[in-house]
Amino acid sequence: VCAAAVLLPEGLVIPGLNDSKKLTAKKRDALYDIICESAVAFGIAFATVDEIEALNIKGATYLAMNRAIADMEPAPVLALVDGNDKNELDIPAIKVVKGDSLCASIAAASVLAKVTRDRLMIELGERPEYAIYEWQRNKGYGSAAHREAIAAHGPSDLHRISWHLG
Repeated sequence: VCAAAVLLPEGLVIPGLNDSKKLTAKKRDALYDIICESAVAFGIAFATVDEIEALNIKGATYLAMNRAIADMEPAPVLALVDGNDKNELDIPAIKVVKGDSLCASIAAASVLAKVTRDRLMIELGERPEYAIYEWQRNKGYGSAAHREAIAAHGPSDLHRISWHLG
């Protein structure tokens, strides 16, 4: 799981910035560089498959979020977080339901996390040991070809076993 945190300058408007799920891959890629260049600070971090298995996806997501926040300079004192779950961050947080559509910093973080994760999946999909899963095409989501590859070859060391046994 990949998470990002972004502190944008007050009043900055980035044209086209929105929830990463509402943007095309091309638009997300273009926004990625603008966000990185414009941000006062940002952090991007991962939680590993083993951490997801140990903590569950929600716990691992907060672990990655805390890592992303810890990577920021200057360090934030408050986080705006999409959703309404209990705060599991190391700093105080305000939950914003549909925040990735309502708050520029949350939207920017969603873009950085999605682009970073997609780039990693493309890189992994090009490695010979993972080529059968076609991650460069499906980004690890459950496409028919991805499910067929798992059925034929079994999961890799990067697949979440508990999800596949689920």
